[in-house]
Amino acid sequence: MFDSPDFDLTPYAEFDTAASVRRTYCSWHDAGWRSLLVQSFTHAPRAEDLPLPGVSDLHLVLCTGGDATMRTRSGGRAARRRWIPGRLELMVPGRSTVRSYHAAVALRSVQVHIPRATVERTAAELGGPAPDFEALAAGLATGDTVVEHLLRGLPAARDTDDLYAEAAAAFLTTHLLTRGRGHAPAGPEHAAVRAAVALMRERLADPLTLADIAAAARLSVYHFLRVFRDATGETPHRHLTRLRIEEARRLLTDTDLTLAGIAARCGFAGPGSLSAAFLKHVGVRPSAYRER
Repeated sequence: MFDSPDFDLTPYAEFDTAASVRRTYCSWHDAGWRSLLVQSFTHAPRAEDLPLPGVSDLHLVLCTGGDATMRTRSGGRAARRRWIPGRLELMVPGRSTVRSYHAAVALRSVQVHIPRATVERTAAELGGPAPDFEALAAGLATGDTVVEHLLRGLPAARDTDDLYAEAAAAFLTTHLLTRGRGHAPAGPEHAAVRAAVALMRERLADPLTLADIAAAARLSVYHFLRVFRDATGETPHRHLTRLRIEEARRLLTDTDLTLAGIAARCGFAGPGSLSAAFLKHVGVRPSAYRER
């Protein structure tokens, strides 16, 4: 499939890519990069017990299109998550997974491999403990706008040279390894915040209440409000609204959906409600944003 001493992709040598994905972009072939592997895929509409080998690279996956319930088995554990645009995953290095899904519409993704040598070098320069990839994966699953926007933009940087790729790899690695530093250590309360944000992302279109979100976090409403504000610096309502506005911006840019359709997907009562919230948070009306 590939031949590079910097990346650990030999486990994919026997992987039947033609049956599961169609690659639409590869930074090695299309941009000549060697410091960072960026690929865009369109996935088969259905998969049952699809084995994905583990690699030692830092492997990031961003869903950019589609809607499916993804069932995953990895490390002796099973998980079930909704795979929609904006869903981020960090594949724990060296761990294989088995996936099953049935998509209502075509699934698309951007996937990035950062060489293990880059990760180890950056970790050594930063100091501190060795990277906890389990914790990194759990944290990234709740969302990260910096990582999401960078991964979305990398395929469009095909006219740049490998210096750009090297800088992007260094930035991504530094951001991921320092993510959460300076905050209170991870614990049950932070796991509750991650569960709450995951629920918000999965149910953007639903009329969520504070009680719904606190229940997902397994905290009382009063305790949840305090914990969430301490961890994120904002109220749950403001965070949910920001997630909805971010999704509305993506849909305005990437789709031809009407304002009514976007409002429905993002949890707003109608176009008027979307327009008012969008103006408050972005500074322009949705129609003007789309024209720009």
